[in-house]
Amino acid sequence: MASPAPLVASISHQMVALQTLQLLQQEWGWGDGPGAPGNPRDPDHVSTAPARRSGPPRARPGPWREELGGGVGTRNRDTAARTSSPEEEVVRGAEGGAELLPFPRDRGPCTLARMAMRSALARVVDSTSELVSVEQTLLGPLQQERSFPIHLKDSVEFRNICSHLALQIEGQQFDRDLNAAHQCLKTIVKKLIQSLANLPSDAHVVACASLRQILQNLPDI
Repeated sequence: MASPAPLVASISHQMVALQTLQLLQQEWGWGDGPGAPGNPRDPDHVSTAPARRSGPPRARPGPWREELGGGVGTRNRDTAARTSSPEEEVVRGAEGGAELLPFPRDRGPCTLARMAMRSALARVVDSTSELVSVEQTLLGPLQQERSFPIHLKDSVEFRNICSHLALQIEGQQFDRDLNAAHQCLKTIVKKLIQSLANLPSDAHVVACASLRQILQNLPDI
């Protein structure tokens, strides 16, 4: 049986990145609540998140998942608990973390540039969440049967980019970091598809289809 350790470590870094981005959305007033995209009570609302598709079922408990200490839902509930005090919001990774700015920034007027930035951030958040779900639900059990390459350094880089992004004030550096996160996420997905391409199993066909769908939701920006 192949060791799931590299995939577990990769998912762990991606989940830290996801938590960082979700906290950033909440700091900007773009998370759950009246200011969230998709909430009709937001007067500046512009639908930005890609339409949800019917994907693989959420991850089921298993030995390899226990190494993560829970799935996306568990981590999200922990995140929600931490965000009750914005002044103390800190996202900590395996080698450190990113401390978000202590007070919500002024959202300012809903300009086209701001709407585009909101859309790009939401797309990265949604795609990261989908990727973690696919990895936990499909790739975890698959790797227990057959070994395939996992490029851990890309997930570490993605986490670091998202941590740096959380420290930026809106502007050119924020845009550059957001684009870097977008491109790094695409790289992770593409390399996973390449790793699965030669597996002689029907299971990898489903996984590849799910990963290609994530790529379609990540057009170049």
